[in-house]
Amino acid sequence: MKNSVIADTGFWVALLNKDDAFHTQATTYLAGCRQTLVTTWPVITEACYMLLSRRGMQAVRQFLDMGSQGYFVIFPLEVEQLQHAAILMEKYADLPMDLADASMVLLAEALGHGRVLSTDQRDFDCYRWKSRQPFENLLLPNV
Repeated sequence: MKNSVIADTGFWVALLNKDDAFHTQATTYLAGCRQTLVTTWPVITEACYMLLSRRGMQAVRQFLDMGSQGYFVIFPLEVEQLQHAAILMEKYADLPMDLADASMVLLAEALGHGRVLSTDQRDFDCYRWKSRQPFENLLLPNV
């Protein structure tokens, strides 16, 4: 998936929450997006939880419908990757890194790039895929 972008929780929440500070950036990016958006099940779970608590079931339904309609692809994490996720979470424990963020690093490693859509600038400035490769946050390029 060379022509893909990694979509983190914050992007989905901003996209579907008009009150989010990054809503305009998210909707503008999606309107002009020509790449495949890729995410993971931990991100989907986290986004559903956050959307439910902030916007209600209608926002969750809208997000899940987007997945059903092909707005994004779900990267399948394998059991063998769980140990690497745990190592990453220990490495970045001071931030801290949760499973959703660890899955983003694993996804970047699998795709061979770190182009990400995230509202979490601090953490994605710190995270490295393949131990040394930085992420490029396309949602917040000038921050």
